[in-house]
Amino acid sequence: MPKISYKKIAGIIVIFVFAFFAGHFTAKLVDICVPKEAVPTSAEGNWGLSFQEEGKSPVANASAEELKKYDAYYADATDEKVIYLTFDAGFENGNTPAILDALKKHKVPATFFVVGNYLNTSPELVKRMTEEGHIVGNHTYNHPDMSKISTKEAFAKEMTDVENQYKEITGKEMTKFYRPPQGKYSESNLQMAKDMGYKTFFWSLAYVDWYEDKQPTKEEAFDKLLGRIHPGAIVLLHSTSSTNGKILDELLTKWEEMGYSFKSLDELSGQ
Repeated sequence: MPKISYKKIAGIIVIFVFAFFAGHFTAKLVDICVPKEAVPTSAEGNWGLSFQEEGKSPVANASAEELKKYDAYYADATDEKVIYLTFDAGFENGNTPAILDALKKHKVPATFFVVGNYLNTSPELVKRMTEEGHIVGNHTYNHPDMSKISTKEAFAKEMTDVENQYKEITGKEMTKFYRPPQGKYSESNLQMAKDMGYKTFFWSLAYVDWYEDKQPTKEEAFDKLLGRIHPGAIVLLHSTSSTNGKILDELLTKWEEMGYSFKSLDELSGQ
């Protein structure tokens, strides 16, 4: 077997190391320079986001232009440091009062998207939301996968049952703002919502805060909610989250310190 000199071995090692770092650098360069189309862009399916640059609006399943056809939104296309704060309210477990207290302290308007169960079990909190200047929006009565509802009659019933219950509680007509449960949607039911006079709102920032028995820590929440905030963000939080109830006062303070202010969804939609 021929002998290999130490110089040849050293040369092979140098080539290997160079190749490794060159490949690593190239991969990083591609990662930086090539847009990450991590989610498809279409007005069908499950709402999804791809965060590509800190401080910038994410790429979403559907573009703002596509959604505009259906009076639907997921963010405000602005450089202004403004946040639209929203909450999904499927049921009440004691965290909403602290959330409302923090919003009142900071004079922040919010939209609460409620389902039938919430209206039935927590009418006093619904009244408080309305009295304190928040919008109560429609999250459907039974929280189904609305993309599987094919008839206008079935779609309309999910919406009108919420409207009627809200009016019974508050004596007022419901603001026609809609959020699809679980972010599941289709072009046909976005059109159905529009035909009923609704504006549909997705979101451009959320985090996993809905598991009651697996709540994120304060640090985990701040990592996502501070690191991914961006001008024109529609933020989705869940009112069932004990973490949100505990951190909201401080979170609002931190966003304010970052130069952000807060607007209501009716200012975004022009309603």
